[in-house]
Amino acid sequence: MVHPLSRAWRRASAVVLLAALAGCATPASSPVTAAYHGDPARPAQGEGWLRTELYFATGRWDASESERVADEARWLAFLDREVTPRFPRGLSVIDVYGQWLPDGAATPTRLRSKELVVLHADTAEASAAIEAIRTAWKRETGHLSVLRSQLSTRVSF
Repeated sequence: MVHPLSRAWRRASAVVLLAALAGCATPASSPVTAAYHGDPARPAQGEGWLRTELYFATGRWDASESERVADEARWLAFLDREVTPRFPRGLSVIDVYGQWLPDGAATPTRLRSKELVVLHADTAEASAAIEAIRTAWKRETGHLSVLRSQLSTRVSF
C-alpha cells in the first residue's frame, strides 16, 4: 500500500514541475516601459520634432446657445476637411478663451477659440500643411489671422 502523503507529495511535485517547465517554454517578455515602440511615426525617442500650436477664433464669447452649436459644427467640419487629412496620425484640440485688441479698438474682442496642437517632424511638408490650414481658416471665416506658435521638442510616444 502506498502511503497517502507520498501520493500527495508526488502530485504536488508533478504540478510544480509542470509549472516550471511551462515557464521555461514561454518566451521571455520584454520589460514594459513608458514609451510606445510602435512605428517610425511615433518614435520611442525622437528629436528634430516641432510642437506647433494654432489658435482659431470660433465665435463670440457671449454668443447664444444656437450660435455656439453652429460654430462648433463649423469647426468640426473644418477639422474633418482641412486638418485631419493633413495630420491623420494625431493631434489635439483644446477649447480656450481668447482675446485680442484690434487696431483702433478701446476694448479687447473676447472670443471662444480652439487651440490645435500638432507634434510633427520638422519637415517642409509639415510646415506647408500648417500654412495651408491657416490659410483655409482665414479664407473660410474672413478672419485676419490664425496665431501660430512653434517650439522645438523631443518626443516619446
